[in-house]
Amino acid sequence: MKEATVKIQGMSCRSCVPKIEGAISAIGAEGHVNFEQGTVEVRFDDSKVQIAEIEEAIRKKGYNVGA
Repeated sequence: MKEATVKIQGMSCRSCVPKIEGAISAIGAEGHVNFEQGTVEVRFDDSKVQIAEIEEAIRKKGYNVGA
C-alpha cells in the first residue's frame, strides 16, 4: 500500500469531510481528512488506483487539489 498527503482547498465546513472521504472510498482507496490542516491522508494500492485518480475524484466533488 502506498500513502500520500493531498492538500485540499475549498473545504468550508466539516460536512465536506464525508464527501471527500466517500469519493476516495468509491474508487478503491482509503482517505482520512484533516479539516484543520486542509489535507487528506490517502492509502491506496497503486496497482489498482493512481494518485491522479484520487485527486480527480476530489476535484469532481468541487474541491481544488494541490498547493
